[in-house]
Amino acid sequence: MLDLEQMKLAVVDALEDIKAFDITVMDVSKLTSLTSYMIVASANSTRQAKAIADNVREKLKEKGANIQGTEGEKEGEWVLVDLGEIVVHVMVPATRAYYNLEQLWGEAESRRGHIKATE
Repeated sequence: MLDLEQMKLAVVDALEDIKAFDITVMDVSKLTSLTSYMIVASANSTRQAKAIADNVREKLKEKGANIQGTEGEKEGEWVLVDLGEIVVHVMVPATRAYYNLEQLWGEAESRRGHIKATE
């Protein structure tokens, strides 16, 4: 079973595998009891967003993570993968700009940009 840090790095790896971009990792543990981290990433299209979310689920399941659920796959503009301690949001740029989760969770400690799984 993965610890939280390993899970976070595995998610970033899975996002990068399918060319997700503008990846932001936010520590929301002090703001909510629902999850520890939110990871937000962008996709160029709804098709890519679905493929990225599928890859996150597949890679994390292979590593023994428990997938709590997935939302938004039918439309693909915003696909959420719930891993319990980490919630992954994959969005097309227009949807990401509209909802602006980074600003909504503005007090969260975050790292935005190209995050390497090897960090």
